[in-house]
Amino acid sequence: MISWWGILLTLVLPVIIYLVFFWRIHWVRHLDTKKKAYYTAVKLRNIRDANPVYPNGWFAILDSHELKKEEVKHVTALGETFAVYRTKNGDVHILDAYCPHLGANMAEGGKVVGNCLHCPFHDWSFRPDGECNNVPYSEKIPPNARVRAWKSLEVNNLIFVWYHAEMEDPEWFPQPIAQIADNSYWCQGRNEYLINSHIQEVPENGADWAHLTALHGPGMFLGSYLPCLSRHSWTDTDWKPRPDHLPEEVPARPHQAFAALSHTLILFDKFSLMHLRVMAEQIGPGYVELIMNTSLGKMFIIQTVTPIEPFLLRVTHSVYSTPWNALFGKIIFLGECFMFERDVHVWNHKVFLKNPLLLPEEKKIKAFRKWYKQFYSANSPTYQSIKSLEW
Repeated sequence: MISWWGILLTLVLPVIIYLVFFWRIHWVRHLDTKKKAYYTAVKLRNIRDANPVYPNGWFAILDSHELKKEEVKHVTALGETFAVYRTKNGDVHILDAYCPHLGANMAEGGKVVGNCLHCPFHDWSFRPDGECNNVPYSEKIPPNARVRAWKSLEVNNLIFVWYHAEMEDPEWFPQPIAQIADNSYWCQGRNEYLINSHIQEVPENGADWAHLTALHGPGMFLGSYLPCLSRHSWTDTDWKPRPDHLPEEVPARPHQAFAALSHTLILFDKFSLMHLRVMAEQIGPGYVELIMNTSLGKMFIIQTVTPIEPFLLRVTHSVYSTPWNALFGKIIFLGECFMFERDVHVWNHKVFLKNPLLLPEEKKIKAFRKWYKQFYSANSPTYQSIKSLEW
């Protein structure tokens, strides 16, 4: 005879297994009405003292799973409008979205046929290099029938576009992480935020060790009311443009920088647990790979920072762990979400200061800013230059 406990276990156990091992948390925080009211004010405060708003580099514009075969997506980023499409063979291409014929948006209703993207308005066909190769009702193709083709890259389950103000070709590329490429590590959660901030503010956190204790020291739950209950300790912090393990005779890659820190959760000012050692590699202006070494194994966090328009960023984090470590991976993911939202609140209300009042103890921030300057060039758009084009 089957007991009620047996029936309950039969029904509940598959749900628990699914939630722990197969469910990927999707955490989205976009701007609510109140925060949107700050957006214009933040932009106006920033324009007096801001660096260029679109640095040069690779920027993630879609997750791989968001673009199916023979599908086209409309994406706006970096002040541009992209038609991102995937062929039947799985290759990804990115074109300017607007057809030069009569201005239709090819990402809205366009069709992928072979390697080409077809405009939904008159069925003009464009190759991956942006050249028109067919006008169905004419034997003659205008010589200037073309759209801009953008260099793209798909790696670590992300689709990147290359942006450069001088239209120079990329000299570096994000590399695949072996554990993600061979699917031995699974994504346990992904978050997405829209933030009112200059793009440089987000990666600069890696060099700002002092904010860790002030902003991320209090416990996540009841930390403001019962500080003795729990707190987070952040130690062994460092930021540098060159890793320690690289021999002196080997030149560092200019587009890379490295940060490190250790974390411990302290309960009742007595018990220590949740020991984490985090190594972060900043790759270009808007992409970071973090390796988290824990007592239960290694995890990865992938961070992307992409400007949608001046002072409006889309920031994502994806946490990867082994399948058997899925529950701990989800715990780490949720902790990262709660901690990151503390930064988001600050960024949504602050201004970017080109010449901040830095103390001698904050020399890493100065070093970071010197390193980050390489991603700006003579024609990098500023807020003023973009607004003058709009006018």
